[in-house]
Amino acid sequence: MRKLRVLVLTHQDIELPDTLEGLSEAEAREIKTEFGVVSALKNLGHEARTLAAPEDMTDIRRVMYAWKPHVVFNLLEEFRGEGVYVPYLLGYLELIGQAFTGCNPAGLLLADRKITTKKVLRYHRIPVPDFAVFPRHRKARRPKKLEFPLIVKSATEHGSVGISQASIVNSDEKLAERVEYVHDQIGTDAVAEAYIQGRELNLGLIGNARVESLLLWELYFEKMAPGVYPIATARVKWDQEYQEKRGITMGPAEDLPPGVENRIMRMARRVYRILGLNGYARMDFRLTDEGQIYLLEPNPNPDLAKDEDFAQSAMDKGMEYEDLIQRILNMGIRYNRERHQHRDGDA
Repeated sequence: MRKLRVLVLTHQDIELPDTLEGLSEAEAREIKTEFGVVSALKNLGHEARTLAAPEDMTDIRRVMYAWKPHVVFNLLEEFRGEGVYVPYLLGYLELIGQAFTGCNPAGLLLADRKITTKKVLRYHRIPVPDFAVFPRHRKARRPKKLEFPLIVKSATEHGSVGISQASIVNSDEKLAERVEYVHDQIGTDAVAEAYIQGRELNLGLIGNARVESLLLWELYFEKMAPGVYPIATARVKWDQEYQEKRGITMGPAEDLPPGVENRIMRMARRVYRILGLNGYARMDFRLTDEGQIYLLEPNPNPDLAKDEDFAQSAMDKGMEYEDLIQRILNMGIRYNRERHQHRDGDA
């Protein structure tokens, strides 16, 4: 296998240790994705360097021209403090012909705009929950067709930012309170979606023109307290003590109704193509007791930590973690090569 120079873009200025042993749970959680990816790259025989939290294009351009990496491994969650700027950074890399991993700028930009994504998917008859948008500096007025219960989220943030049990509302008064919370505390527009009672499923996808599905994964809630909604709050995702107390685990989806898995896989691949995604992504779904499937959210460039659902579902399918990282590298290099071949052909 060819040895590559890989520049890893990370979202924080960190010193990666040789091992995670001896770190606290919080310390290990902060760096586990970067540690896992860089360790895998080195185990594969590649030369990996990190560029942490670049502030402008000058930082990136300087390293690019001095070191000339074969591929940039993108782990950035934000650029200059904003997640919405990451596609623009990737657009610069695309413009200069630099290969990079993960989703292309146009696909990432579309998927990051949740409301636009929902409208596009509705046009293509992909089942998504009913929703309404509440812009900042305006009062929350619920459309009559939007029935309770509702879940109120940021219209732009990802990773369960701002989502808690209080996000589920059952009255106009509580809706107004939660919308105001999103406006004031998160600083974004708010969106209220119909809450879909059912099983929380997700499916990993990897590929460019040809897309491979990983194992269908489920978030299990075994010991939830009475009256608590089974939703992926920030606490459910990141608080290990809470996970153990409430029996919250992730694993392969089991005992699905006949045909459901194939329907989800077909829908996920269709969404991947509609949004113009490539590299790798995770699609989040809800499955009702009646067998109705709803797409909650497409997530290009999901977390690649070894113990998170994307990597775990790949490993359960028989793909070792290093093999997954190499596949993602290959997809980035192939996308860049094919894009420039197409451009040269048009010329």
